[in-house]
Amino acid sequence: MEIYTLTGPSGTGKSYRAMDICKELNIEGVIDDGLFIYKGTVIEGESAKRSGTKIGAIKAAIFNDEAKAKKVAKAIRSKKPKSMLILGTSDQMADLIIERLELNRTIRGHHKVKTVHRIYIEDITTEEERQEARKQRTSFGKHVIPAPAMQLKRSFAGYFLDTLGLFKGRAQATNERTVVRPSYSYIGDYILSENVIIDIAEIAAEEKRVISDVIMVTQEPSPENYIINIAVKIKSNCSLWDDVMDYQKTVNDMVEEMTAFNVSEVNIEVRGIEYD
Repeated sequence: MEIYTLTGPSGTGKSYRAMDICKELNIEGVIDDGLFIYKGTVIEGESAKRSGTKIGAIKAAIFNDEAKAKKVAKAIRSKKPKSMLILGTSDQMADLIIERLELNRTIRGHHKVKTVHRIYIEDITTEEERQEARKQRTSFGKHVIPAPAMQLKRSFAGYFLDTLGLFKGRAQATNERTVVRPSYSYIGDYILSENVIIDIAEIAAEEKRVISDVIMVTQEPSPENYIINIAVKIKSNCSLWDDVMDYQKTVNDMVEEMTAFNVSEVNIEVRGIEYD
């Protein structure tokens, strides 16, 4: 396995540059702030940006939790990437991550990694670019994750997300990044009215045409999970289990897609049948 590290002070644009480096050097996997990203998809890990404090974020980023480190290491062994890029604030931090994720052990029959290829953010960016990256972090509370937004929906329950479409020249699009507002950023909140979830449940019912009436929708939100309880009346000509379970899945998918909440449960209670 070829190991690369990208290091530099926090907020200088390492995550922003990561995908370009991966594309240029044909690197398959990335370790960034507690996440294992493989070929643009978040595979395993718990993002440091979910931590409630900066200290907690640092611990998550260096895989201080042994059980979580082992889960990520197992996922890496499963995917067997030929190359990995490790992001950190220093060589020492990157080396610690390499050790805790067992990346220096034999993988796919190869010998242990003997050489780590070092890349420094100062060597690939200008001072103006690093200042702009710091501004985005300190003034706007934004952090870039080198993966598409849809892959991050379940990893960032209830967090504000938007994407950056980056372009070279006038027409050639490059990789998409996702901007995340960390939980320890105190510059604002992302709040949805409960009526939004109710509207989604009613729209899903209209699309499926097996639900005659959405009687009541209650919600149990939490930082990690979102539970939705829906009481409905169904039509007499529908298949009770199959159609109601299809409606349940549709509500789950629509809520996650539209809100970025991590929906753990959608409970459907059938309270009546409407006969023609």
